[in-house]
Amino acid sequence: MMAAIVLLHRWLGIAFCLLFAMWFATGIVMHFVPFPSLTEAERFAGLAPVGGAQVTMSAHDAVVASEIADARRVRLIRRSDGPVYIVSGPSRVRAVRALDGTDASVTSSEFALAIAREHAHLRGLDATHAEVIARADYDQWSVPNGFDRHRPLFRVALDDAAGTEVYVSSRTGEVVLDTTRSERGWNWAGSVLHWIYPTVLRSNWALWDGVVWTLSLLALIAALLGAVLGLARLRLRGRQLSSPYRGWHALHHVIGLVATAFVLTWIFSGWLSMDHGRLFSRGELTPAEAGVIDVSPDWTTAASLDRKPISSAAREVEWFAFDGRLHRREWLGLDKQALVRPANGESEFLSALEVGSLMTRVADGCGAPSSLAGDDAYPAQSIVARVPVYRSRCGDLWFDIDGADGRVPQRLDASRRTYRWVYSALHTFDFPVLLAHPRLRDVLIVGLCALGLVFSITGIVIGWRRLRSTFAG
Repeated sequence: MMAAIVLLHRWLGIAFCLLFAMWFATGIVMHFVPFPSLTEAERFAGLAPVGGAQVTMSAHDAVVASEIADARRVRLIRRSDGPVYIVSGPSRVRAVRALDGTDASVTSSEFALAIAREHAHLRGLDATHAEVIARADYDQWSVPNGFDRHRPLFRVALDDAAGTEVYVSSRTGEVVLDTTRSERGWNWAGSVLHWIYPTVLRSNWALWDGVVWTLSLLALIAALLGAVLGLARLRLRGRQLSSPYRGWHALHHVIGLVATAFVLTWIFSGWLSMDHGRLFSRGELTPAEAGVIDVSPDWTTAASLDRKPISSAAREVEWFAFDGRLHRREWLGLDKQALVRPANGESEFLSALEVGSLMTRVADGCGAPSSLAGDDAYPAQSIVARVPVYRSRCGDLWFDIDGADGRVPQRLDASRRTYRWVYSALHTFDFPVLLAHPRLRDVLIVGLCALGLVFSITGIVIGWRRLRSTFAG
């Protein structure tokens, strides 16, 4: 039995030692430089005021013009070519002009360039020499599935000092992503390597998922075998534990024993990052729950909301249904919005009473919703700063509802709550106590990943020597 463990660990270690080293090194980079995205602050800054724009159609008219029969939400934004409605359904999104309902998708590079320039101007970015450099379904920074509704994307290089590039949706004409030269450079040394994220692989989600899940599982097996072997080979000399090995083998043995708990939990939790419903629930609404929470409203009632003029400060207006009634949401600032209702007038956000009323139709045994605290162990944030996220506990099933727009950022059953700890907490150290002390968290992550990297390097040296002696003989 022990001979089999030695053999398996030896050759799995040789096969995966470089991968281990890469994961630990890139994990340090990823902690400080996340994958590029367009933040809500950046998106808001790039929106022109909607109030005062010439709008001749209602949200109901926009839904009719879009031909999306099961439209769930409608947004109104102002692009460089005028106001545009963006109509969203479960599987489709379409932009129509607010003046005449004609198609407002982006088909030319010149049009995309004009949108990108206005976005940059509103954000205070230099776009004097901007140009469209690509129109494609995928590139290295637009591979996440969240962009599927917007493909193909126009990539516009601003040619500013930061090397900013923005991506314009061909479907809606919105800027949906930006990157800078620094972000791209660090992510080549971070996320791309860590996630094994080359475009050619990641563009096929199922293939990428299977490859990375399998590699992570094999790496976990190699680490488990090493832990068993390391403990079995410990020797007691007098009152001290010692290693029977010398040189690089002894260093690998000792560091491995010191780092065993971290290495095993980190590789295990990294493997779980690729779970995607294999062992734990996905945290998604069931069809029955979605049929109550995320419904297609009666769009003919939109006219009653539009009797109140849109605020001149609004950067985006959204119509959505909540608890059977249509609402109009005006985004006025990063931490400010207004909700307009047909009967109850205006407020800043949904109330706990409204959320509780809805949840009685979603599940049985729901208690009164409560606002999440900033240090909650299962955190969720609203899309608008300072707006509460409500948690409704329905027995063992928890629902989080964003007070800004009624969306469900989290559905937490017992499986999902367990996943939060065995994946997120173990892999990113986002324990509440460490989140409250970010510097300590930084030190722990960098220190432990550095220890794992040194451990991996000893394995690389041993593996190289083994290969050289095997094939030389």
